[in-house]
Amino acid sequence: MTSKTGRRAPRRISVPSRADPLLARLTEVLGGPMGRHSAPGLVAPGFFTIQRVLILLTTMAALAAVAVKTPCRTGGWTTPEQFYRACYSDWPELFQSRSLGAGNFPFVSLDAPFEYPVLLGLLAGLTALLVAPGEETGLDGGARTLQYFDLNAILIAGVWILTVLATMRLANQRPWDATMVAVAPVIIVSGTINWDLWAVLFATLGMLAFARHRPIAAGILLGLGTAVKLYPVLILGAIVLLAVRSGRWRAAIVTVGALGATWLAVNVPFLLRDYSAWAYFLRFSSEREPGFSSVWYLYNAFAERLGFQILSPNLINGAGAVLFLLACVGIAVLALAAPRRPRLVQLALLIVGSFILLNKVYSPQYALWLVPLVALAYPRWRTFAVWQLAEVMHWWAVWMYLAFTTSGGSIYTNIDLLYYALAVAGHILLTAYILLRVVLEVLDPGSDPVRRAGIDDPSGGPFDRAADRFVLFKRPVGVPSTS
Repeated sequence: MTSKTGRRAPRRISVPSRADPLLARLTEVLGGPMGRHSAPGLVAPGFFTIQRVLILLTTMAALAAVAVKTPCRTGGWTTPEQFYRACYSDWPELFQSRSLGAGNFPFVSLDAPFEYPVLLGLLAGLTALLVAPGEETGLDGGARTLQYFDLNAILIAGVWILTVLATMRLANQRPWDATMVAVAPVIIVSGTINWDLWAVLFATLGMLAFARHRPIAAGILLGLGTAVKLYPVLILGAIVLLAVRSGRWRAAIVTVGALGATWLAVNVPFLLRDYSAWAYFLRFSSEREPGFSSVWYLYNAFAERLGFQILSPNLINGAGAVLFLLACVGIAVLALAAPRRPRLVQLALLIVGSFILLNKVYSPQYALWLVPLVALAYPRWRTFAVWQLAEVMHWWAVWMYLAFTTSGGSIYTNIDLLYYALAVAGHILLTAYILLRVVLEVLDPGSDPVRRAGIDDPSGGPFDRAADRFVLFKRPVGVPSTS
């Protein structure tokens, strides 16, 4: 919408207390939902703009995330205490076990295997360079480990804020949906476990660049994200499916090319310098046993107790790949046969969510990958709150179970496999439920809250309001298209 002067006119934005039933009830103690005659987006809000409120909320959540780790920050990261205190983090563990504090730089130092992709290793090494040297300052190993954790926590807080702001931009006329990312309990408890939020930031910025018709920038950002954690490359699946349906291939091809070029630019120098160290991540991922909290781990754990045959890593790799491929085929059929072209974030959530559920490894911080996608694809606070509760319960259960497996101990301080399995089942079922609800909204576009205001696909970029060129199971003649 433009004004008579040719400038883009302000647009009304969605008000959470009006649009979401749960928030409407919760605002009763504050005077009820915002009145119908108010005009958010048209009237200047004063100092407390949406951006500033979101930054404030994210900062408070980041402080809470550090507070969760207080028992380990004051008492050290030791086993099993770090599990009993639920304050485990990979940062101190890697700083010590991979000799990052002694000058070992992943992928730069020779004979320095690192079980993560290249850019994550470089982030880990660069952060270690910021830690004060012990010889000159007199700091012992524990103090330098704490400093390494704090430096990463500060950087992650900045990454978290940028992710929230990028989500807000992607949400278009529903900017308050980014609040889900700002205050997500699973980010508070798991955001400081590993560097996953860096990949989440690159993935979200990549989608934002694509939404703004900048496919080269989108490919570069998604390529950087893939060099941190592999999951951002899965977003290309959603872009390709929408290109097939709309016939608009140029942006998809450019994005794929830019992603591939960026990933190669990051990886090839280290591949040529020390192939064994570069390939260690791939070998480690292929040969490792199923990780805690995956469906594969639960099967093997119960099979071992009951005397059944356990599954080998190679068998799990193959079975997981086949199941994920079948899931992708189903998502492709949905994308090409739905009555209206799905939104890009809906398909991205289905693909990434399927990968998480079927993958051999699931860590508590993997839920971070889904938070911005859920906020954009299925912005319903009731479901979001229940899902977050399940993820936090799983986060707590995994540490109690790890304490049991690493140190035994009293039954009053640990949980056994059965109760741990219930927590894992809760996070799996709630994640699967959200994916199912997204599928139902794709099949019934009128139930999608994002599209109720006449919006098509805020994150779709060149696919926004595009006509269909290829549709499976075409509608009979005389039945209008809803795209």
